[in-house]
Amino acid sequence: MSAGAEATRPGGAVSEGLDAGHVVFERVAEAYDAARPHYPEALYLALEELSGVRLAGARVIDVGAGTGISTRGLLDRGARVVAVDRGGRMLGVLCSRTECAALLADGNELPFRDGAADLVTYAQAWHWLDPALSVAEAVRVLRPGGAVAGWWNTVDAGRADWLAAYQVRLAESCDGYVGPALPGWSMPPIAETMELAGLTVARTWVGWTRSVRLDDFLTDLRSHSYVARLDERDAEELVARERAELGRVFPDGRLTVPMRVYLATGRAEAPVV
Repeated sequence: MSAGAEATRPGGAVSEGLDAGHVVFERVAEAYDAARPHYPEALYLALEELSGVRLAGARVIDVGAGTGISTRGLLDRGARVVAVDRGGRMLGVLCSRTECAALLADGNELPFRDGAADLVTYAQAWHWLDPALSVAEAVRVLRPGGAVAGWWNTVDAGRADWLAAYQVRLAESCDGYVGPALPGWSMPPIAETMELAGLTVARTWVGWTRSVRLDDFLTDLRSHSYVARLDERDAEELVARERAELGRVFPDGRLTVPMRVYLATGRAEAPVV
């Protein structure tokens, strides 16, 4: 794939022009990469089935790649990936840990020629972009018969009372927090936006279970924007409270967290010849 942007290098500075949410993630890039959950094998199998794109050998543009959690999963399955993100520090972490082409660029204005990709992906990222612009750009850079895909890891609070209680506590401590167990929560409408763009849409949920040390779970907590926006003292107090609360539920220090991934794909159907 050819592109009109330079590859980033490890240790890049915070990029200019980022909104407040992106700046927060730039500050916690290392914690984000260290503790955020991966995506299960079943997600990638579902991605191939719904998108119609076999990952081995596929040309993939991973938009909003961040520190490369999804990028590494795609690479491990043989895809040829270019990671795209607006955050230089996030991409710096990616480049330091992953052998991959990476571009400091905006997902709303992709620096690729028309038809350059078999698959454009947004893992935990599409909600940071302009819906109409980002999908239009994805469609532009896809080959006929290619696909757009977006997915989100979420906790499955309906399978564990402790998770529901945990989310209530977060809502009490963090302005703007809404989790799957709380009123007002919903998935970003990527499938609906794909349909409006004329793509053939499919969607599914993939369940899995995460086993994670309490320390890593709390590092993950610190990497979320609703905690990273807190004053340092308030954030430390929140983490200390959760260490105590969760330690009572999991005295051995290892959490079993029910998870599920929402996946939506949109195919750009090839013209009938």
